[in-house]
Amino acid sequence: MESRFINPFTDYGFKLIFGREVSKPILLHFLNCLLEGERHITNLSFLDKEQVRLNNDSRTLIYDVYCRTDDGEDFIVEMQNRSHPNFRERTLFYAAESISRQGEKGEEWQYNVKAVYCIAFMNFTLPGESKFRIDVGLVDLDSEKKKGERLPLFTDKLRLIYLQLPLFANKDWSECTTDFDRFILAITQIEILNRMPEAARNSVFARLAEIAEIASLNREEQQKYKESLKQYRDSQMFITQAHSEGKIEAETERNSFFIGKLKASGFSVEEISKMTGMSIDEVSKYFYD
Repeated sequence: MESRFINPFTDYGFKLIFGREVSKPILLHFLNCLLEGERHITNLSFLDKEQVRLNNDSRTLIYDVYCRTDDGEDFIVEMQNRSHPNFRERTLFYAAESISRQGEKGEEWQYNVKAVYCIAFMNFTLPGESKFRIDVGLVDLDSEKKKGERLPLFTDKLRLIYLQLPLFANKDWSECTTDFDRFILAITQIEILNRMPEAARNSVFARLAEIAEIASLNREEQQKYKESLKQYRDSQMFITQAHSEGKIEAETERNSFFIGKLKASGFSVEEISKMTGMSIDEVSKYFYD
């Protein structure tokens, strides 16, 4: 059966849902639900997803959605489908680069940096982590906290939020008590839905359904989405096949097998880098050996 709605786990599908001017209200609503009780964002603007290198030795960073609030704070929102051995460090690197870009030349600048938030939708789980949502900030480890409260932040300029979607996928709509819960469940299930459930009937979710409907895309958008969907399905198939055939025992062997399959299917270095979460340099090592 053909799906009515876009698969948000595809690279292009995720950008269609979150990364267009028409979808700004959806992204704003999600971010405000994510940070409810902490702060409220009134407006944001989308930035170029591919940032210019800081210097000749820096890697070009490519984000799924990169935006900035009216207060000058940066939000990096990405979808990752495949586990990466250094995924924590990878997101830290992205966030640190975003902070570094704020630097100004001259003695007058006083390091008045704006906060950077890195939010990762993950179609996998991190080793040793059993919570759906993982919030990471900079704290003073020796500070005291009251029972049931978090350690106070040493600075609020860096925030990493990981959303482990497999730990939410089996949740029922009747268990969703907040718009944030309903939003996450809608994202994880939208490709198999024919309409939004009664529990998600308000203007925001109606807008989500409208934006995510495949029939609303023009011909060029539909073609790009189909190509992105094929890449996603191929990558998922290869992951499943690799594990079922038992040919991957070590990380190096796993990468070599997986990348070899994708290379044989005609994917470029850049496409494989995006699908796997590995850097272009890492992929090239397997690609050209």
